[in-house]
Amino acid sequence: MAGRRIAARLRENESMNDAAPLQSRTPQTTWDRYQPWRRSVEIGFWVALCVIGAAANSVTVTMDLRRNGLEFAAWEPAVWEWTSHLVVLALVPAVLWFTRKFPLHFDTWRRNLPWLALGSVAWSVLHVASMVALRKLAYATQGAHYDFGDWPTQFFYEYVKDVRGFASMVLGIEVYRLLLRRLQGEASMLAAPDDAPANEPIERPERFLVRKLGKEFLIAAAEVESLQAAGNYVNLHVRGRDYPLRATMATIETQLDPSRFVRVHRSYIVNLDCIAEIEPLDTGDARILMRDGSSIPCSRRYRDALRLERRAA
Repeated sequence: MAGRRIAARLRENESMNDAAPLQSRTPQTTWDRYQPWRRSVEIGFWVALCVIGAAANSVTVTMDLRRNGLEFAAWEPAVWEWTSHLVVLALVPAVLWFTRKFPLHFDTWRRNLPWLALGSVAWSVLHVASMVALRKLAYATQGAHYDFGDWPTQFFYEYVKDVRGFASMVLGIEVYRLLLRRLQGEASMLAAPDDAPANEPIERPERFLVRKLGKEFLIAAAEVESLQAAGNYVNLHVRGRDYPLRATMATIETQLDPSRFVRVHRSYIVNLDCIAEIEPLDTGDARILMRDGSSIPCSRRYRDALRLERRAA
């Protein structure tokens, strides 16, 4: 009898563990292990890509010039390629910002494609202008003069190359972000049950559905500590992790419980139960310290409303 009771208790514990949220069962996921290395990997990737590209192209151009019997100084091909790749490396943060503002997703590409096309022109102008300036400076140190040639003709030639490079960067960035979202987990609103009336939407979701690495689990709305706008997404911050939800802040704000969630910034909504303290700033704004140790800005526009909500709570 005792053995059967112990076996039954073990089976009960196992079933409870199986039903536990993924966060409590696997505190160290692949996403968690990647976070300490993420910034180094991302910076290292772009640096390595530009260094390898500049070195390889310098050798290729040198071989082509010698094959065609053209006269050139040994340092010139290196100057041409390294100036180009250094400017590309310097422009990477601008491309990352631009693609966050105009992401290339299945449901937004038609709307954002014209902006990306304009972005490619601006990117090429900055690339060519900065590249030429660096080349002129490098040539001047050698007592020589760099001639870019006829600007309209040469810029068109450079733009044809740049637009391919810009498109490759944008596609690579979007693929990487897609992989991160799959690894991190994406949240979505729970669909209405099949037997619910078609004209009865779920106005205030009690839970969010999270898909992560082929698995699904639920997050209670009350467990969401804060929300942050991120382009076409709103990141749900839950126990140290962010789950992107395809929505706008204005939309999600109307669906959250106003007695629990308060807008404190144009990019942030906080859970009142998760606030540790509010620190006023000299500018009239405030800094919200959350219980998990994180800090969230509070603009003066929302500060009075936050005081009222805290007083009511």
